Amino acid sequence: MEFSIRQWIIGRLQQLGEITLFVVETIRAIFSKRMQWSATIYQLYFLGFKSQSVVLVTGAFTGMVLCAQTYFQFHKVKMDTATGAVVSVAMCSELGPVLTALMVAGRVGSAMAAELGAMKVSEQIDALRTLATHPLDYLVAPRFAATVLALPILTIEAIVIGIAASYWVGSELLGIDPVYYFHNLVRYTDPPHVLEGMIKSICFGGIIAIVGCYRGMHCREGAQGVGRATTEAVVTASILILISNFFLTLALSKLLHPEL
Repeated sequence: MEFSIRQWIIGRLQQLGEITLFVVETIRAIFSKRMQWSATIYQLYFLGFKSQSVVLVTGAFTGMVLCAQTYFQFHKVKMDTATGAVVSVAMCSELGPVLTALMVAGRVGSAMAAELGAMKVSEQIDALRTLATHPLDYLVAPRFAATVLALPILTIEAIVIGIAASYWVGSELLGIDPVYYFHNLVRYTDPPHVLEGMIKSICFGGIIAIVGCYRGMHCREGAQGVGRATTEAVVTASILILISNFFLTLALSKLLHPEL
């Protein structure tokens, strides 16, 4: 038992070192002349544009249900018009970036792991090395750059559609005065709330790309290995997003909201 625990710890530390080098080499490739910008544009289309439907539906119904639940509680203490402020701040700083990242992790992270895993199993990655092409320059760096660029845009879309949907629910279905709803929404939503969401989305985009590409590049042989890498990519990215969100919230709250 003692030997197995020791081996497990050594294995986890070795994997952490591999991931760190993986991240450093990917970032270095982005800022070098070896970057494949044509591939980055295609990945922006595939990872960003094609993810809009999922993100918009998630943002809309999240804003609607958050508006309804907030109203049901605030109505008890006659604070109906404050519903918009709660929805706006929550969507900008927390729910918008987190739920968008989780949806993108499910769609994009799994696609990255499956695609790169299939290429590794079919020895296409080894073929790139024989052609003097670094796989990180050609495969990983464009996906990383595209995900980091696309996720803040998708997050903005989710925030806007979520707030708009909550405004419609509050004013049309719940009977909240639309003028006071909008007034409190604008009054209590500050630029730091939006900036906090953007910083989080950039970090989440990096997590999704690194985890998906790393799992795909290091998957085991066979169809079972590709399937396992895909599952591990989604689960690992989702867990890391939720964990990092907690620490980012604490750090950004002290940095962007010094009055707290």
